[in-house]
Amino acid sequence: MARIESFRDLIVWQRAMAMAEGVYRLTSEYPRDEQFGLVSQTRRAAVSVAANIAEGHGRGTRAAYAGFLRIARGSLREVETHLLLASRLGMGSGEQIDGLLVDAGEIGRMLHTLIARLREQPALP
Repeated sequence: MARIESFRDLIVWQRAMAMAEGVYRLTSEYPRDEQFGLVSQTRRAAVSVAANIAEGHGRGTRAAYAGFLRIARGSLREVETHLLLASRLGMGSGEQIDGLLVDAGEIGRMLHTLIARLREQPALP
């Protein structure tokens, strides 16, 4: 297994960044009147997932890292909720939304595993 030198080496961060890209692409198709509503909220939440993973990794303690990962997990649930609402409202491509929801589920499992491992390890990965 490769040594983690930076948050950029974390697969979960890479996946969260890819999801955020997908969210930006999807929300660019939303109606113009949603620019300051669902578009903005969904994008902010998606970026928050990757940003909190990165910030937590840089904090230097397991407890702080785990706390930021839990915040990332909360932001991920927010993204899922926004995507489900967009689907109900018929915004964007259903196929894109479904793909992003699958990605979110996988990222959520990865965050859960990382949080659990932090509890078990004496030092940061």
